Amino acid sequence: MGEFMSQNEKADVTVVSEKGQVVIPQAIRKKLGIGPKSKLLVYGYQDAVIMKKLEVPNVTKELEAIYKRVNKKIAKYGELTNEEINEVIQDHRKKKSLPCEGY
Repeated sequence: MGEFMSQNEKADVTVVSEKGQVVIPQAIRKKLGIGPKSKLLVYGYQDAVIMKKLEVPNVTKELEAIYKRVNKKIAKYGELTNEEINEVIQDHRKKKSLPCEGY
């Protein structure tokens, strides 16, 4: 456990509820920016439960970016076919893809 914690951090104790829920201490939530609806990747390793904050892309911002790209192409070339719109979407996803290594 010592390899995960720096000398300045101290461990807290939390209790598992009947439903398997645990409370993440407030100091840790603040430090990591974990709030309501935050996504956590949870897995077991040996005798430990490891939780990692999962950064989920903002779908609304992604859609807005795609709409802007589609609208620019329409302004430049006129109406687009479904195939051309799909190409814009795929191109956007390739450029915005995040590596999932380490998860």
